[in-house]
Amino acid sequence: MMYNFSPAALSTRIDPLLDVVLQRQRLVGAVVLVRQRGQDVYRRAAGYLDRETGTPMREDAVFRLASVSKPIVSTAALALVGQGRLGLDDRVVRWLPYFAPRQPDGAVAALTVRHLLTHTAGLDYGFFQPPGGAYAQAGVSDGMDASPVNLEDNLRRLATVPLAYAPGGRWAYSIATDVLGAVIEAVTGWPLAHAVAQLVTAPLAMRDTGFLASDPARLAVAYADRAAGESKPRRLLDEGEDHLPFLDGMAGFTLSAARARDAHAYPSGGAGMVGSAPDFMRLLETLRLGGAPLLPPALARQMGENQTGGFDLPFWPGRGFGLGFTVLTDPLAAATPESTGSWRMGGTYGHSWFVDPAQELSVVAFTNTALEGMAGPFVTELCQAVYGREPGQ
Repeated sequence: MMYNFSPAALSTRIDPLLDVVLQRQRLVGAVVLVRQRGQDVYRRAAGYLDRETGTPMREDAVFRLASVSKPIVSTAALALVGQGRLGLDDRVVRWLPYFAPRQPDGAVAALTVRHLLTHTAGLDYGFFQPPGGAYAQAGVSDGMDASPVNLEDNLRRLATVPLAYAPGGRWAYSIATDVLGAVIEAVTGWPLAHAVAQLVTAPLAMRDTGFLASDPARLAVAYADRAAGESKPRRLLDEGEDHLPFLDGMAGFTLSAARARDAHAYPSGGAGMVGSAPDFMRLLETLRLGGAPLLPPALARQMGENQTGGFDLPFWPGRGFGLGFTVLTDPLAAATPESTGSWRMGGTYGHSWFVDPAQELSVVAFTNTALEGMAGPFVTELCQAVYGREPGQ
């Protein structure tokens, strides 16, 4: 199918959407970037970086990335694979002798780096579990709270909880990328922040991306969706912790907005990074174009191929999982105009992104409003606006 991705067409379709969601207080601020065939075809910063001070959103705003951290850290691990320093089928215990969780049958799990990258490791997230679930009882941090533990201590706690299933047995979105971060530390001998900088962000000049806000003045204030009876999104606490409900029966998210400014917070590979939309677009385009200078082409291609076979992905119908993000396998089941083989993920603080290799298209939408910017109607509406398709077409 032919699509019109010209700057004029995209502006005509995306600008009214952004205007409406901001006017209706569904989002506080957003940065949306679109590149097609390697060219900028849409760029806009809209709304507020800080609503209370009236500071407008800026294109180089720095955001709390949450799960947008995962493809960055996954790329760092794959860079080590490309250098021959790490193997996809290496046992995790080779690199982390202390991390040997048991399967439901009591056997020590044969957990590999590939299992971590594909989220088939048998791990979970505490926010998916019921309040007071096994991870909460063990004191495991999801990587977004104000927990004082360090990375190794958190993984030692995690290893005391039996896996939900034997590695490779099914798919479940999880804290696996935090474990992957510790593997990267063990392979390189560097703290994770330094390793990610050396392997990914420095080669691509992603100067705003790391585990600590590089310029606090550009750090977007975090907001939560407006609750029933409220007229606007709620500003999350600048200090302390907030609770953000998710789905019925689940514990939901414990968020510390201050973590982005805390040099002592442990480096969560799955949720702890900060960065800007232009930086992340640079990474997506690098991967779409074959991975250089970070990865060899074959490994970059494998990263964007479905690795999970026929496993069903909860929350993501019609998609499988590659080596760090989802891969579209059935556009009809996913109800999306994206091409088969497109990559997509998001982040709790309000982000979504996708890459459509067939259309040579990359889209980044960072917002400062959770959860609308990650899982609300805006995500689908933006995708439809990019392609010029009405819902249901």
